[in-house]
Amino acid sequence: MAEISYLTQREAAEIDEVLMGPLGFSVDQLMELAGLSVASAIAEVYKSNEYSRILVICGPGNNGGDGLVAARHLYHFGYEPVVCYPKRTPKTLYTGLVTQLGALSVPFLSVEELPQDFSTDFDVIVDAIFGFSFQGKPRPPFDDLIHRLISLNNLSSTAEKSPAIVSVDIPSGWHVEEGDLDSEGGIKPHMLVSVIDSSKILRKEIYRASSFSRRQICPPPIANKYGLHLPPYPGTSMCVRIGEHLALDVSAMRQNYISPEFLEDHVLADPIEQFRKWFNVFKDGLAKGFDENGFVLYTNYESRKARELSANPNASLLFYWDPLNRQVRIEGTVERVPKEESEAYFHSRPRGSQIGAIVSRQSSVVAGRHLLHQAYTELQDKYADGSLIPKPEYWGGYRLTPTRFEFWQGQPSRLHDRLQYSLREAEGKRVWQIERLAP
Repeated sequence: MAEISYLTQREAAEIDEVLMGPLGFSVDQLMELAGLSVASAIAEVYKSNEYSRILVICGPGNNGGDGLVAARHLYHFGYEPVVCYPKRTPKTLYTGLVTQLGALSVPFLSVEELPQDFSTDFDVIVDAIFGFSFQGKPRPPFDDLIHRLISLNNLSSTAEKSPAIVSVDIPSGWHVEEGDLDSEGGIKPHMLVSVIDSSKILRKEIYRASSFSRRQICPPPIANKYGLHLPPYPGTSMCVRIGEHLALDVSAMRQNYISPEFLEDHVLADPIEQFRKWFNVFKDGLAKGFDENGFVLYTNYESRKARELSANPNASLLFYWDPLNRQVRIEGTVERVPKEESEAYFHSRPRGSQIGAIVSRQSSVVAGRHLLHQAYTELQDKYADGSLIPKPEYWGGYRLTPTRFEFWQGQPSRLHDRLQYSLREAEGKRVWQIERLAP
């Protein structure tokens, strides 16, 4: 990512004045964009199936308005937001946001109704109390709320799962340009969702937070005047991660799956038909065909995988469907399919894929990507007249004849469903035996 630019507090205020003055934008437009970006950043990192309970603490100004908008979008994203908005602004814009949340039955809690300890009731806490324009020391009741957030700073070292703190634009109580001036330490957020041009000192001090730049309105006249360098936002994404990714605690990474039960009396007797049932729900392109005879895949016969199959003709296939919390592992013996079958499939592929299969001597060392493009272009020109592209001898299919299936479905608390089909001899016939495996 290119070097990003930073603004002072005064320059950031000037930009807001220009946007809402000569350029004709309204505060509700900017607030809607900010709140949606905050909700999108949260949804990217904290999945709703594990971090559903979200407390949004809103201050009296525009930062609090961003929090109200974020709460609305989080509700529509499948979360369960609760809002604390102790000093409500009587302006139409803010009362409208409160009305919208009320229509969704999003609960509003007073400071007195909140638990003194936030660590057990919430998975994520959104700090939308004070923004860039705040100066001075926090006054009641926000001083107490900030103190409760600060008390969570060291909780993660003693608890299996502590609430994640997400600060909007700046951790409340921090100085925009001088950082955390609290002698006892201020809020240490796990995530900061901010405009890209926030204080450089602020960015530097939040060393442990995941930093996201929220999508913002920045017409060329403003970008040119202040020398702003904004990051590219992928596609329609409302936010983009900036800076270096933090080191992850791999031992703490886990997902609590929520799925329907997958019981023995739910499955079909034939594992091929059971696989077909799951496969049709979520199409997968790994296997190019399957039936009662097995699973067919195509590759380069000179590749590393092909050499390994020649030495040991036993293999497994894995199909993983993340949105459904499902996985199927299939084990069996492997043999090449007849040449005629490989020919038929090769010529059913797009012509570009046929040329690609010829050009790529799979798993071999290539001096540079340009050589692949050069060889591809030469063959593309050679067969530009639409003539038949011959299948190379070193390319073809394999058929895996299954001897074992395992159907896995994720369940809460690691009590996953694992049903295994294995071939057994019974009365002179080979039949599939179904057994449940411990997760």
